[in-house]
Amino acid sequence: MNMTSTPTDTRRLLAPEHRGHEGPVHALPRLSLGELLALVEDTGLTGRGGAGFPTAIKVRAVAEARPAPAVVGNAMEGEPLSHKDAVLLTRAPQLVVDGLAIVGRALGAKRVVLAVGPEIGTQAVRAAAHRRRRDGRIEIAHLRGGFVAGQETALLNQLEGKQAVPRDPLVRVTTRGLDGRPTLVLNAETLAQVALAARNGVAWFRSAGTAEDPGTSLFTISGAVTRPGVLEAARGTRLRDVLASTGPVDPVAVLVGGYHGAWLPAAAFDTRLTNAALRPYGASVGAGILHVLGSDRCPLGVAAEIAGYLAGESAGQCGPCINGLPRMADSLRRLAEHGAGRPADHLADPRLPAEIDRLRRLVVGRGACAHPDGTARMVASTMDVFSEHVAAHLAGWCPTDGRGRR
Repeated sequence: MNMTSTPTDTRRLLAPEHRGHEGPVHALPRLSLGELLALVEDTGLTGRGGAGFPTAIKVRAVAEARPAPAVVGNAMEGEPLSHKDAVLLTRAPQLVVDGLAIVGRALGAKRVVLAVGPEIGTQAVRAAAHRRRRDGRIEIAHLRGGFVAGQETALLNQLEGKQAVPRDPLVRVTTRGLDGRPTLVLNAETLAQVALAARNGVAWFRSAGTAEDPGTSLFTISGAVTRPGVLEAARGTRLRDVLASTGPVDPVAVLVGGYHGAWLPAAAFDTRLTNAALRPYGASVGAGILHVLGSDRCPLGVAAEIAGYLAGESAGQCGPCINGLPRMADSLRRLAEHGAGRPADHLADPRLPAEIDRLRRLVVGRGACAHPDGTARMVASTMDVFSEHVAAHLAGWCPTDGRGRR
């Protein structure tokens, strides 16, 4: 993926001075536990890995637990549309390592581990960890991948040599995680943000973004654009402005948040990239994934492909994943294929939209992890945003193919 400057040139994580791992190693800020808690609280830093959970709440939960905790950096990047962790660990690995070291030392962690997915090289981050070895040992674990492998409990299972499947959702990792210890799991970008905030302070961190959603985020932009890549922008930047430097080609919608995200139609491109502004669309900034849908692709077909992939990527350990997701994906596929010339001799089953909605409702909140919920979110957004396509496909034609009504 290309690395592109931001529309407002708000580069922090991707600033030139952080490039590579061969520059000078600056003294590591030494934060006490109280200072770390104050930092993540006052900056308003939220997780950059998907859920956007307040970092302060996670740190505080581990700080109050016993025995000594573990700290795990998550750079698994199992989401096919995301490449920000790969860019960060290649371009600014020292920031991630420093974030781990700062957090691990403040918490008095027994183990500090960076888990890296199979698609990301580890040479640069291993070199960065070696240069920081006097500040504490950081383990680099190069693990097997998969969509659910980055889910925090599945990740911990794999670190313990077990199958990468989610654990009991009722047992929080902040209470019992890696090796049975209270465990703090933070995304690689979140750790890099901690490192910068520790060096530059709260006011500096909040000088970008909005009061409610401060800082910057890395965004992976793909799809119908001329220059796909990873760029950095302030939270609160308009979606239209973030897309501008990548050259969107006749966009009709953007999938925000990746395969578990939601669609924003072209009419909503002035929406600001904050969790509050995206909430009405069922979306969040999440891992900063923006996939642009061009006018040449059928949105139902694209969504059916994604749903089919997600059905195949489940852990296969609960009913919603084993039965619900495949049936929901198949129903969406049948709707998408009708209107694409398969079949062309009769109308689609008019009950398909209701069946898709029924299956969506059945899987939500009933899985061992959030995988069914995320898949259902994307499907529900598809049926809502592209309701005109749904009606057309039921009638046996697709607005995308240019042939019009049969």
